[in-house]
Amino acid sequence: MKLQFNKNYLVLAHTLFLLELAIAFIIKTGFIRYTFGDYLCVILLYAIIRGCSSLSVRASAVVVLFIAYSIELLQLTPFLTYFNLQNSFTASLIFGNTFHVSDLLAYTLGITTVVGIEMLISKSENTKKIRLWNQ
Repeated sequence: MKLQFNKNYLVLAHTLFLLELAIAFIIKTGFIRYTFGDYLCVILLYAIIRGCSSLSVRASAVVVLFIAYSIELLQLTPFLTYFNLQNSFTASLIFGNTFHVSDLLAYTLGITTVVGIEMLISKSENTKKIRLWNQ
């Protein structure tokens, strides 16, 4: 893996980060806060990884899902207590406090969306290249 910056992914990551902050501090409960926030979180993490590395779409998607699933599974344990962060608002906001299977579904749907969009973009770029080359 090589450190390589991609402006488009980094702009997307910045935009999603601001949206996530707005959701976290403005909306206190409900579908948008919990489920849609988790959906956007994996897209944000994917954009950061693609914006700062040369990893492929597939590798980035696998890394993001591994990170998201790992953090969600850690919520089954009192891991924040091990690091004396049980009273930290920031740690609770980032890592969460409770395990929900629906969060795993939101992560999976987020990555599925990203991979689908990447495939459409790739297919569109390949079609344009073929048309230009055949003319």
